[in-house]
Amino acid sequence: MDLTQVVGQNVHRLRTAAGISLADLASASAISKTTLHGIEQGQGNPTLSTLWALATALKASLGELLETPASTVEVVRVSDRRPQVEGDAVSARLLHRIRLRGTVEVYDIAIAQSTQHSDSHLRGVEECLVLTQGHITTGPADSPTELAEGDSIRFDAALPHLYRGHAAHNRAILLMAHRES
Repeated sequence: MDLTQVVGQNVHRLRTAAGISLADLASASAISKTTLHGIEQGQGNPTLSTLWALATALKASLGELLETPASTVEVVRVSDRRPQVEGDAVSARLLHRIRLRGTVEVYDIAIAQSTQHSDSHLRGVEECLVLTQGHITTGPADSPTELAEGDSIRFDAALPHLYRGHAAHNRAILLMAHRES
């Protein structure tokens, strides 16, 4: 994906997440609505001063406009090769990295052989689940992922998501990461 498309998607994503209309962002950044629409469509070639004006109006960093956003879903299978270190008594395998300022809540959960739909959590909440027993389906409601014992998933919980158990006994460790605003 080229830079103009990345910038366009980021401006649109940040604008809609902030609940700002196209007209309001155009006014706040002193950029015409037509130009702004072209930028969001990936058709414009904004100058650095235009990008700074947009970043300021969106209360975002320049990097947030330029960088391809990380995937909102990351699945690690038990068989995937991941960085691992060995100690005298502990072996540690890196599953996920969640960068944030805020709070992480850790839960031991059981998932029944039924489906639970979860509404969107607050913006900035991520879930990271490591399946310790059983077989489940979880993740964003529009693209859930099947997990086997030892698999893990990380996703944006500000989207509707679901949990569905397939085995008689399904257990997992769930981390809910709440970013500070």
